[in-house]
Amino acid sequence: MNDSVTPNPWAQWRAATPARLALGRAGAGMPTDETLRFGWAHAMARDAIHAALDVDALAATLTAQHWQVARARSQAADRTTYLRRPDLGRKLDEHDATRLLADRRYGCDVCVVIGDGLSSLAVARHAAPLLAAVRAHLPADTSFAPVVIATQARVALADEVGELFGAALSVMLIGERPGLSSPDSLGIYLTHSPKRGRHDAERNCISNVRPEGLPYEAASFKLAWLMRESLRRGLTGVALKDESNLAVLGQPGAAELGRLSGLLK
Repeated sequence: MNDSVTPNPWAQWRAATPARLALGRAGAGMPTDETLRFGWAHAMARDAIHAALDVDALAATLTAQHWQVARARSQAADRTTYLRRPDLGRKLDEHDATRLLADRRYGCDVCVVIGDGLSSLAVARHAAPLLAAVRAHLPADTSFAPVVIATQARVALADEVGELFGAALSVMLIGERPGLSSPDSLGIYLTHSPKRGRHDAERNCISNVRPEGLPYEAASFKLAWLMRESLRRGLTGVALKDESNLAVLGQPGAAELGRLSGLLK
């Protein structure tokens, strides 16, 4: 090691996390290798935001998993518009809205929308494995609308898609804003009775789905629990607390405890 570089005594913690810590210093600045790593991480984050999603490849993978697939785009015509006009990313292209309405499946339980969001890399890597994993945790009679792959999409786009299909619950899988150590983080948003105008307090969110964050099996268990409870109780958002950890332990959640308490009175 160069004698001018002062190592950080916490360097051993770097083996436990991809976070940027214990960087050391060279005089008043960072060592050259850390400066280069920062530049590489920043470039990866920028690429994740601007890279286009390979819709054909994702559709082929989902079809091989026996999902019905549809495609749509938002009213943001290109990536620049998408980044500058978030409102347009929340609205379906009018032509696609008409086409999806013609293929509506009224009465279905779940409408899954896969949106490129701010990281198409996250969607390309993690959406299909997650959907494959979640099926094992859901009742066999759960009915699905076609999985909609949406480009230039924001979270609220799933509200309009779910409304068009008449779904009881919409599930949006979307690429999250890249971080310097996580350019491929997938987010999940659930909204009961989806329709245009829903707000964030009416959603449940699962974030950082990726092998280095929340692995597929853990994420799929949590997602399936929320889906089942949402359909059973008829709600999502602040009224639906994630108690999937209690299900793992075989303990009753708050709602079940409340029901039992009422029976004992």
